Amino acid sequence: MLDPRQIDELASFALELADAAAAVTLPHFRSGLQVDHKEGKHAFDPVTAADRDGEAAIRKLIGERYPDHGILGEEHGHERGTGGLTWVLDPIDGTRSFISGVPLWGTLIALNDGTRPVIGLMDQPYIGERFVGRPGGSELIGPMGTVPLKTSGCTTLETALLGNTDPGMFTAEGEKAAFREISSKVKLRRFGGDCYFYCLLAAGTLDLVVESALEPYDIQALIPLIENAGGVVTRWDGGDAQNGGQVVAAATPELHEAALKILRQAANG
Repeated sequence: MLDPRQIDELASFALELADAAAAVTLPHFRSGLQVDHKEGKHAFDPVTAADRDGEAAIRKLIGERYPDHGILGEEHGHERGTGGLTWVLDPIDGTRSFISGVPLWGTLIALNDGTRPVIGLMDQPYIGERFVGRPGGSELIGPMGTVPLKTSGCTTLETALLGNTDPGMFTAEGEKAAFREISSKVKLRRFGGDCYFYCLLAAGTLDLVVESALEPYDIQALIPLIENAGGVVTRWDGGDAQNGGQVVAAATPELHEAALKILRQAANG
């Protein structure tokens, strides 16, 4: 268990890590950089030098400051630490947005205490917004200053604004059917948001995010951000979402439960 002094120190360090990543990634944005295909589960899974070098910059700082900390990153794998703490990194969440020139990508940085992520940060350096979640609250540091974050009070699907990166992420028939049902019930749907939609949920402008096929580094930074703003994040079966997979994030427990009633059947099918 980290004490408040340690939380302050490590949250400040996360901001330094975001600065280091931005110094690498931002010059590549809208620059026409080369895009490679990363072999894996997707027909097209892009990766760039900005992804690889951005993560390398973060890892270098962690190794210098906290050599006993572990690191789990999308691009350079898992280095086990000896101190019980692990940084979970995605240097560019939303590489498809990045290579398309859409400023909805972000650098995700989480600190996991060995049980769960306790500090989470999403940095969008092009528009100058940094979302931070930690015990005691979540905040947005941006062009309008620093403001606390609080999820909306939405409790029903019928009044909810739903975000999702791409419905193509749902491959199983049960997943597709569940998402169609939820989509048919909500007030408004928006797509293409990557990690940014989770941040808007924490900020109270979106109410629900439903996704699948996530990796730990896609979601861990976003869990403290949403939970410390008043929201709920779980798997579709209601379990711990930190390892990714099928994930639902909601503004309120009531909205979360309404979504789970539909999603659980698909998750267990």
